[in-house]
Amino acid sequence: MDLLATLGNQRRHVLGVLAGLADCDLRRPVLPSGWSCLGLVNHLALDVERFWFRAVMAGQSDAIDELATAGDAWQVDPSVPAHRVLDRYQKHTELADSVLATVSLDSAPAWWPDNRFGPWRLHTNREVLLHVIAETACHAGHLDAARELIDGSQWLVLAEQPSGLVMS
Repeated sequence: MDLLATLGNQRRHVLGVLAGLADCDLRRPVLPSGWSCLGLVNHLALDVERFWFRAVMAGQSDAIDELATAGDAWQVDPSVPAHRVLDRYQKHTELADSVLATVSLDSAPAWWPDNRFGPWRLHTNREVLLHVIAETACHAGHLDAARELIDGSQWLVLAEQPSGLVMS
């Protein structure tokens, strides 16, 4: 399916653009708003993959219950190794793929957080999937800019070079 392939490409972009960055660079805020690459990936894992697929689309009670105690996903405790956050993102994408394999995109989401978005609502799982693709692509672009500010590397150039070297 084209939508799932597109989502997969954006997820690979998120991880690929960060490949080779040191822990300190993954944690370093490079924009005035103060978010770090690691914080953005944690946000994608918890606020996007877990929330939209497991909670909204599938109505999984454990994912919904976790929302009540969730802190600010954009903030990663300094004691948490960077690889653990990247692994968390991969784990949540796999769990989301399990949901996507079992739901109809034409069906309504199983759960909706009525108190979270006011009158705005997504009416089908297809709309949820399209929203996640757009959000993931947007954040992949944020990571492109952050990576270029950190060390001058660009995702498209990185992707073209099998050795991982960037040619000027």
